[in-house]
Amino acid sequence: MRAPRECASWFWDLEDYAPPGLPSALVTAARMSAVLQKCHLLRPSALEWHWVVPGKGSVAKTRLQLLRPLGDEQLARRIEELRPVGFPEAEFGGFLISGLGMWLDENEAERQEYGLVELTVSSEPLGLSADVAVHHDIWGPFDFHGTPHPELHQRNAPRLAAALKDLETLLGVMAEPGEPTYFGRAEGYGVGEPEVVDGRGPDLTDQL
Repeated sequence: MRAPRECASWFWDLEDYAPPGLPSALVTAARMSAVLQKCHLLRPSALEWHWVVPGKGSVAKTRLQLLRPLGDEQLARRIEELRPVGFPEAEFGGFLISGLGMWLDENEAERQEYGLVELTVSSEPLGLSADVAVHHDIWGPFDFHGTPHPELHQRNAPRLAAALKDLETLLGVMAEPGEPTYFGRAEGYGVGEPEVVDGRGPDLTDQL
């Protein structure tokens, strides 16, 4: 099951890793998504971002299917060309990278899921930052009904943990846990175990 909010996320401050700006953000996204793709967690297929006008906030949202590699210089030019005509002062703040990812079911069969892992790269005036988020209950020890599912957890959680460790190695920066949500929180390289009552976790389906 997929939650409307993340059940765990991890954040990297990349001010010392790469300079600000769209080309730098795309190159960083290409390197990070290559790690996630190697682990079969994210095969990038689309970018989404907001155009922001200082003092006004978001004035438009754009989605672009990826027909070129993330680090391609022509992709940066294409994004600039998509600036809203009525807002020439609109700025690019960062983007969400989405695509298919693979998870393993109880029988170890491979399943494809869109948005299994999401990567966000933001470009602020001082430098870049990045965020990896997960929304599905397969990463935790209980499903969103509160039922334990140790087989799913054991087959999938280690793959996510391995990818997060590889990202830390790539970036040279330790991941910081993101803000907890109703659906869970990051703990180490996985989803933290919730409060357990009589062998069951909380039923979170009232928010699904």
